[in-house]
Parts: sequence; structure tokens; C-alpha cells
Amino acid sequence: MAKYLISFPSAAMKVPAGEWEAVGRDAHAVVEEAKAAGVYVFAGGIDENVPPVLVSAEGQVAAGGYPWAPPLNGSFAVLELPSREEAISWAARLAKACRCDQELRVFGFDPRA
Repeated sequence: MAKYLISFPSAAMKVPAGEWEAVGRDAHAVVEEAKAAGVYVFAGGIDENVPPVLVSAEGQVAAGGYPWAPPLNGSFAVLELPSREEAISWAARLAKACRCDQELRVFGFDPRA
């Protein structure tokens, strides 16, 4: 089984003000379904109130992330699934719950990790 990252950037969520509670309820319901199915690894959102820092190999800390990279924000879920088709199915469920498309990626397998 492979681990899949299902995610979206903050800007993808265009939810009318009155629907935020329903989005939260629906998204948490999908997470609970993933837990019940035994495929949940972890999920969460990037805390956008805490700015990123860039840490060098020497331990030096600089404000901000890579200046050339797009910002990393939004929410994600990591699920362990038997196939890409199953990952697409879960991504579709999350897309419906969150009211926005989801990006799907698979983690590369590293036997030493």
C-alpha cells in the first residue's frame, strides 16, 4: 500500500460565509470515515498565522521560506491506500466536503525511512 497526499491551497476555497460550518462538518466526517476504514495516517492544515523559517545545515534560521517557491498553505490529508483509483475516490470525497478540487500525489517508497 502507498501513502497519498490529498491537499489544496487556501486560495482554492471559495466558500460563501454561511457555508463554513457545513464545510467543517463535512470535511471532518470524511476524516472520520477514513479513520473507520483504517486508511487514515494524519491530516491537518498549515497554520498561516505562524510564518515559515528557512533553516540551514548549520542551524541558522532566516525568516520566510524559499523566496522562489510558491507559498505552502492550505490543508492536507495523508491516507494509506491500496491503489491510485482508491486515492482518487477519497480525493473526490474530500473535494465534495471542502467545496474545492484536491491535488493528489503519492509518496515515493523508501525502505530505509
